[in-house]
Amino acid sequence: MNILITGCNGQLGNEMQLLEKENPQHNFFNTDVAELDITDQAAVEAFVDDNQIDGIVNCAAYTAVDKAEDNKQLCTTLNTVAPTYLAAAVEKRGGWMVQISTDYVFDGTKHTPYVETDTPCPNSVYGSTKLAGELGVTKFCKQAMIIRTAWLYSTFGNNFVKTMIRLGKEKPELGVIFDQIGTPTYARDLARVIMTAVNKGIKPGVYHFSNEGVISWYDFTKAIHRLAGITTCHVRPLHTAEYPTPAARPHFSVLDKTKIKAAYDIEVPYWEESLEACIKELL
Repeated sequence: MNILITGCNGQLGNEMQLLEKENPQHNFFNTDVAELDITDQAAVEAFVDDNQIDGIVNCAAYTAVDKAEDNKQLCTTLNTVAPTYLAAAVEKRGGWMVQISTDYVFDGTKHTPYVETDTPCPNSVYGSTKLAGELGVTKFCKQAMIIRTAWLYSTFGNNFVKTMIRLGKEKPELGVIFDQIGTPTYARDLARVIMTAVNKGIKPGVYHFSNEGVISWYDFTKAIHRLAGITTCHVRPLHTAEYPTPAARPHFSVLDKTKIKAAYDIEVPYWEESLEACIKELL
């Protein structure tokens, strides 16, 4: 197949490129804004037609959650409008699309893992624009697979793991939120699941994916420091109220992965095993 990867310079886009070498049966077109402006509908349609694209994995997004509160228009353009351009263009060719979404489509007031049939209720600009993107992609492309993920990190780009390693080496003390609960996701594990879906056949619908297990940001930081061999930084637990941010975060955003595990017969790695693999590579 001819497969378009958007946002190839980001965390997930870079991980997808690593897996492309293992899948030489496909022809991949790796693009970021320099190669294809996905907010330009005419450019998207021309690219998809000219390269006879069979499927799209949209890794591009506006992900600066706090900045989104003041940049609603740009956030909407990238997270809501652009995905519909991609979906409509690939639908004309009878193709499929994988759209990456987020745990932020929920407000985090549940106390049991979120399933795909739970009613979304975002309480941030980022979450609202990502939910609208899900709905747009599903509307314009019949063969659309939405994958909601959470707490994404990798060896590429800027992310929580890299930040905590850097701050742990620089500072004698750190305060980290302990009352927001979720599950970290190694972008490489997500990329593997996407590639599995591509090879086994896209099954349209909404799916949840993160690593296995449940943890707070505080516990996540303690594990990062332990695995990175950082012993000189004292990590203190903070309440959310002690660290106010422009955008509201879900207090509980654990995702139930039963559906995607059954659909593609996969086992999902435990968060700490994936974190250890990533940190080994980083160091």
